[in-house]
Amino acid sequence: MSATTGPVVRGTVPTARRRSWHLGDALIPVLAALAFIYLLVPIVYTVAFSFNDAGKSNLVWRGFTWKNWQNPCGAPQVCEAFRNSLSVGVVATLIATVIGTLLALALARFAFRGRPAVNLLVFLPMSTPEVVLGAALLAQFLSLRVQLGFWTVVAAHVMFCISFVVVTVKARVAGLDPALEEAAADLYASPFQAFWRVTFPLLLPGIAAAALLSFSLSFDDFIITNFNSGSFTTFPKFVYVSATRGIPPQANVIGSFMFVAALAIVLVAQLVSHARGKRRAG
Repeated sequence: MSATTGPVVRGTVPTARRRSWHLGDALIPVLAALAFIYLLVPIVYTVAFSFNDAGKSNLVWRGFTWKNWQNPCGAPQVCEAFRNSLSVGVVATLIATVIGTLLALALARFAFRGRPAVNLLVFLPMSTPEVVLGAALLAQFLSLRVQLGFWTVVAAHVMFCISFVVVTVKARVAGLDPALEEAAADLYASPFQAFWRVTFPLLLPGIAAAALLSFSLSFDDFIITNFNSGSFTTFPKFVYVSATRGIPPQANVIGSFMFVAALAIVLVAQLVSHARGKRRAG
């Protein structure tokens, strides 16, 4: 029996289509570059004028010098204001992170009466203008005859930082796999052990991100702080008062240092996350 073969049909090899050019191919990179430049201009100005050989005013470039970085506390009250902002930021961040994390766990894991109302109230400080919040807190402190100062600023910062902590940690809780906690329970772990050894380590990146966000918001805040600080001076208040005659170059030094420190923290976090991903893949 012989096999019959039909005629061989030679198909044409499809040629690669030439990619047509669109306006968006050029427009999107240009817009992205312009947005990036727009974001970097104030930072470049701050870093550049930290090396300015300024006299009484720091509005005009007068020459390059290292003396501002060698003596960052050369301007009156600049380091005191910086220390005040650091103190307020650390205390407010610790309080807001603890309370916000517990509140996020309660809202994400438990059903209780009034839960929708609590969810709504959490978002109110984020959506309310800072001028309104600052004025309302000032009126409350004055009616209670509370002396304005460090602790009133801390209380005000904790109030709006809690909202950001709750939103950040709650998103992290929603992404957890409940099967991990169930597996810990199957291995005879108590609820506290399951939380401390399974849930908390998984939540830690979200908690750390919320803490960093809270600290940056607290350190940067001016409007609410200006209403409720009295004679207590923070770094943003110092910068605002000094802006009319040109921010002292020492303030630019501190601002540049904070930017570099924040960038270093982000880079270290990315490197650690990348290393962990490689170990897990291996």
